[in-house]
Amino acid sequence: MSTSGRASRWLAVAFTCALFPAIATSRAEHYQVSTIDALMLSLEKWLDRESRYPRRTDPVTVRLIRTGEAMPSSALVNYSNSTRRGYYDPQSSTIYLVKPWSADNPHDVGVLLHELVHHRQQIAGNWECPNAQELPAYRLQDKWLAELGLKARVNWLAVLIESSCSPRDIHPD
Repeated sequence: MSTSGRASRWLAVAFTCALFPAIATSRAEHYQVSTIDALMLSLEKWLDRESRYPRRTDPVTVRLIRTGEAMPSSALVNYSNSTRRGYYDPQSSTIYLVKPWSADNPHDVGVLLHELVHHRQQIAGNWECPNAQELPAYRLQDKWLAELGLKARVNWLAVLIESSCSPRDIHPD
């Protein structure tokens, strides 16, 4: 796809998302179903084509939260720039996106895509450890961003180490 084609596609997605403003409820912001549907559908279709993980029929909830807001202990770890920008809680099928998050920012949308991968991974097989899911999710995130001419802001060495499920802090006797 040409650079102008990628830019046109991205602008169409951003425009669609701008049509549906987010609303705030209580301490966390929740998107109305119609608010993020167009973006989620676009990402799901991309994952249908580009990943080996099947689309789930059960819904995923998306919540926008503040930095430092309590997260469930079951949320998978995100190692992007050592700052967590998104979390997936497999017990509640909830994606948490950390403010500031914007559908206009392709890196932020890449975080949403990454967490959607985790949602799909829950039914896609057995994992040696939860962190083993990170490397494939980051690879898909990077591939999606590459189609826009961008690179994922990821510490690949940290992702490789954490994804290995190796025991940590082992000292020989």
